[in-house]
Amino acid sequence: MKKVLKVVINVLLWALLIFALLITIAVFSSEKNNGVSQLFGFMPMSVESPSMVPTFDTGDLIICREIDDLYELKEDDVITFYTIIDGKRRLNTHRIIEVNKTETSISFTTKGDANQLEDSLHAFSSDIVGKWTGVRIKGFGKVLDFMRTKKGFFICIVIPMALFFLFELYKFIVALIEFKKPALAAVDEEEIKKQAVAEYLAGLEAAKNAESKENSSGTVTADNSGEDK
Repeated sequence: MKKVLKVVINVLLWALLIFALLITIAVFSSEKNNGVSQLFGFMPMSVESPSMVPTFDTGDLIICREIDDLYELKEDDVITFYTIIDGKRRLNTHRIIEVNKTETSISFTTKGDANQLEDSLHAFSSDIVGKWTGVRIKGFGKVLDFMRTKKGFFICIVIPMALFFLFELYKFIVALIEFKKPALAAVDEEEIKKQAVAEYLAGLEAAKNAESKENSSGTVTADNSGEDK
C-alpha cells in the first residue's frame, strides 16, 4: 500500500511540475509574441466578451494555433486577430463570414456569433494571430488570467515547484540514509565480533590463570605432607 501511495504521489508531483513549466513557458512567451502566449505553435486564450455565445462564453479558455497559409482560411472558420476596440488595439476572436481576395492581398469579414451585425473593420493578413482549434475549456480562462498576475504566478507556479523540489530532496536524503545503513550495520557487526573475540580470549586467560593457581596450590600441599612423614 505504501509503494502504491508513493507512486501516486510521484505521478501527481511530476504532473504538477510539467504543468507549471508549460504555464511558465506560455506566460513568458507572450512577451516575445505580441502579447500572445504560445506553446509549440498553440495559443491558450481567455475569452473576455460574450460576442461568441453560444460557441464559447466569457471566462472560457480557447486554444488557437498558428496559420501556415492564410489562403487556406475559409468561411465559418473562427480566427483570432488584432482590431480596434474602444479606441485600443486588442485581440478579438470572431467567425469569418466572407473571404476577400485580390491578386496581392487577402482580408476577412468577421462577425461574432452573438452579434447581429458584422465587424466594422476587416481582419487583414498582418492582423491575424491564429485559428481556433475547436478546443474550449469552460471557465478556465479566468484561471489563466489569474496565473498571469504576480500573485497567481507565485501561488500556482512558484509554490508547487518549491514543494516538488523539497519532496525530491527529502526522498534523496531518505535514500542516502538507507544506502548507508548496510555499511553501518557491517561496522557494528565487525565491532561485535571483535568484542566477542576479546571476551572469549579474556575468558580463556582467566581460566588459564585460575588453573595455574590451582596447580601451584596443589604442589605446595604435597611438599608439606612429605616433610611431616
